[in-house]
Amino acid sequence: MIRLTGVELRRLASRRIAIIGVVAVLIISAFLLFAIWRQAQPLSEAEQRQNQVFLEEQQKDWALHGEQYQKDCEAAYATAEEPKPALKDFCPGPPSLEQYAKPKTVFAEVMPDVLLGSSYLLVFVAFLIGASFFGAEFSSGAIGNWLTFEPRRLRVFGSKLLGAAIGFVPVAVVITGLLLLGTFLIVDNLGITAGTTGKVWGNLTEMSGRIVLMTAIGAALGCVVGALLRHTAAAIGFVMGYLIIVEGVFGGFLEKAQPWLVRLNFDAFIKHDALYYINECNSSGGSYTCDQVTKTLSFEHGAWYLSIVAVALVLLGALVFRRRDVN
Repeated sequence: MIRLTGVELRRLASRRIAIIGVVAVLIISAFLLFAIWRQAQPLSEAEQRQNQVFLEEQQKDWALHGEQYQKDCEAAYATAEEPKPALKDFCPGPPSLEQYAKPKTVFAEVMPDVLLGSSYLLVFVAFLIGASFFGAEFSSGAIGNWLTFEPRRLRVFGSKLLGAAIGFVPVAVVITGLLLLGTFLIVDNLGITAGTTGKVWGNLTEMSGRIVLMTAIGAALGCVVGALLRHTAAAIGFVMGYLIIVEGVFGGFLEKAQPWLVRLNFDAFIKHDALYYINECNSSGGSYTCDQVTKTLSFEHGAWYLSIVAVALVLLGALVFRRRDVN
């Protein structure tokens, strides 16, 4: 099995589509870092001068009517619905330059979203390359020749899944490492990194580890779908169909079904809990009202859900590959 997996790793590394996919991920990651750099840039001198003019106008107006503005604001605060912010946040008082300045980018706040975005990219590319890695062998007929060399189908099936999964581990490690380091250097120069404690680094490291794991699983499941559908284009169509019909249409109409969709469970696993929103409506007093309620999908739910789906797909793929004719 080890020898077969080594062969599959060499085959994966030599495939053109795998090389193109990895290069594409690197390029997109570079654009992501560029976007973070642009976002962290301070306002230009012209924008700062314009804001200074606005500030001076507002300060003049506050000097004339500020006392009344404050009373009106406090009255509005007293009648505001709960939950409401602190009074100093609701009524900030006299205009200040900070109100017109661009907020600085905070590393501890922006980095989890950067990693989550990279996880979508890594898992999607790993899945497609994994599907091509196995599906192309059915299209070309090479799988039949391979089985004459190694007739034990489950060993062949397992080695291909392991080869795809292991092959993407270093890719995911490098990409997450580059994003962590690159974002930290950018924000350290242009934003705020002071709140990056050991606990924050620990959470980001754990999140990166989960991304690496899901990338490996995505590559393996791509192989499974490629074996089931026997064609790369069919695997791509399967993924796009699921995302549009199930996640988009079905998930949009049936809000309470969100905890059973892949994306939300994926987010909950990667982020260690994920928030989602549903509308709770009721009819009372002759009126029909709806309130948006925030709910949390736990990390444990996401981990169990993804584990069961992955194991079920692998077992199904192994059963079909073991029994179905490859020609």
